[in-house]
Amino acid sequence: MKYYAVIDTNVLVSAMLKEGSAPWQVVQEALDGCITPLLNGEILSEYGEVLLRKKFGFPETAVAKLVTELPKRALFVNAEPTQDILPDPDDAVFYEIVMAAQDKKSAYLVTGNLKHFPTKSFIVTPREMLDIIHNNKS
Repeated sequence: MKYYAVIDTNVLVSAMLKEGSAPWQVVQEALDGCITPLLNGEILSEYGEVLLRKKFGFPETAVAKLVTELPKRALFVNAEPTQDILPDPDDAVFYEIVMAAQDKKSAYLVTGNLKHFPTKSFIVTPREMLDIIHNNKS
């Protein structure tokens, strides 16, 4: 089964911090093609900007590879403003993209910060996303 997912920046940070973790596995599923990332230019810019912050110390080559490879596998979606008010306005673009892609029955927003978004069945943690994928493979 094919899945579509907006991957929150915090998932990429966590993936780069700990190889083998649930966030890392989600990113691998995106790079391997099981998950089609849902992106737009604003999200892609945020990925690069956040991942290159000195506090993380990620190698520039690793960041460049990730922000080059994910878009090759992505579906670019135009963000549509919603009526929902989010605790952090900077997260709105992630929510707007997943809402714009709801015509795809398997579209998710994968985040480590569930409290930043409304409670919806398609807003999941990395572990929940992996469980969805693995339960549908059986």
